[in-house]
Amino acid sequence: MSAVEERIVELTGDVDSGQLLEVSMGPHHPSTHGVFRMNVELEGERVMKLKPVFGYLHRNHEKIAENGSYLAAMPFTDRLDYMCSMTNNWAYALSVEKLAGIAVPERAEYVRVIVAELTRLQNHVSLIGFLMQDMGASGTPLMYAFREREKILDLFEQLSGTRMMCNYMRFGGVRVDPTPEWLAEAEALVGRFPAFLDEFEQLLRENEILMSRTQGVGVLPRELAVNAGVTGPMLRASGVNYDIRKVDAYGIYDRFQFRVPLGEHGDVYDRYMIRMLEMRESVKILEQALREIPEGPAMDPKARLRGLRPKAGEAYGRIESPKGELGFFLISNGTPEPYRYRVRPPSMINLTVLEDMCLGRSVADIVVTLGSVDIILGEVDR
Repeated sequence: MSAVEERIVELTGDVDSGQLLEVSMGPHHPSTHGVFRMNVELEGERVMKLKPVFGYLHRNHEKIAENGSYLAAMPFTDRLDYMCSMTNNWAYALSVEKLAGIAVPERAEYVRVIVAELTRLQNHVSLIGFLMQDMGASGTPLMYAFREREKILDLFEQLSGTRMMCNYMRFGGVRVDPTPEWLAEAEALVGRFPAFLDEFEQLLRENEILMSRTQGVGVLPRELAVNAGVTGPMLRASGVNYDIRKVDAYGIYDRFQFRVPLGEHGDVYDRYMIRMLEMRESVKILEQALREIPEGPAMDPKARLRGLRPKAGEAYGRIESPKGELGFFLISNGTPEPYRYRVRPPSMINLTVLEDMCLGRSVADIVVTLGSVDIILGEVDR
């Protein structure tokens, strides 16, 4: 008996209950996840096997970075998770700073927290909007989400000169010091955000269709999540209390009061609710950071960007990106180019448990489950 037939017996108790139909879902562009394909084996509408197929957006990111200067790789990090360029920049900057022993001024640390938490807000609200659309909702939730996302991107454009590919972080600080006017606009946006979340949650939280399509669907057990290396909101939705902002306290996160929301069931509904709750915690962090940001330089005057030659050694820097643990592993041999440059992408690792979450469910649940994972194929493929 084949593995597929054994799985049929496990789920249905009958190997002859029906013939398997092989369906190729893709390659296409679901929402803005990226060009992606799933090879699915179905018995009727029940999923018996699922294989994610990716690689369509492979751009040789890591090898390109090994053939240029350390600074030259910074704008390429923007193209990994192209929804979250600010946090991509931070993870890479943190790795180089560890490797080269570069200090970061107080003001720059606060600015990094501010742009990172704004990034978390716009990522989570967009994910929820796309999830509702994947579920068959009209464009209303997505348009509500994008309305708020646009306000945050406007702030990023004012600060960095561009809305999405910000190229903003530098080793030893940030490229541009935010003006008092910019900080005032950010504070006003953060002050209005809880009212939006109240409205958004009232629209969605107890919607009967949302609850029936998400509760008990795409369950990720706690043990599997840990063993598979899943991180971020997916892991916390399965009840695991692990947030790198608390564990590593990188930057200055240990100065802020915020809690880590946890789920109980690890299903699509929990993953949706965790992101809603995390946005409220991000608002708390932003309020504290904007209130306490000190005066001073936003860049270490001793930091050398061009011609940077770290001593031979290695370093791994990681952050809690909106999708999970984003890390960069660097090896220096004393030359101006990294000897080894490796990305630890949360989207790819979180995607590896997609089959486990979909087995035994209907084919319609696949799209909803995929939408709750929160992937960007630019980061998966690299």
